[in-house]
Amino acid sequence: MAKATGVLQTPTFEKAVKKLKPNQKKELDLAVKALMEKPTLGEQKKGNLTFLRVYKFKMNKQLTLLGYSFDDGTLILELIALGSHENFYRDIKRST
Repeated sequence: MAKATGVLQTPTFEKAVKKLKPNQKKELDLAVKALMEKPTLGEQKKGNLTFLRVYKFKMNKQLTLLGYSFDDGTLILELIALGSHENFYRDIKRST
């Protein structure tokens, strides 16, 4: 599996990251590195969210969802959303 060579962040994702504490940011960075190594780690969604993959990881012992898309042709990870499960998919549908 090829590695992702670029990472893009949506404005929504950037806003969520700015609110993180340093220890949370460290855990997010590890999750992003894991996705760059193997972009297919996240689960591919179905229906009107087929563009979305979701990677679940623990941040401060809480399950956190990282929504992203992965373009195999150019090997770019686009980080779309970050948050707990509550309202995660509803908010993504609204923003697309």
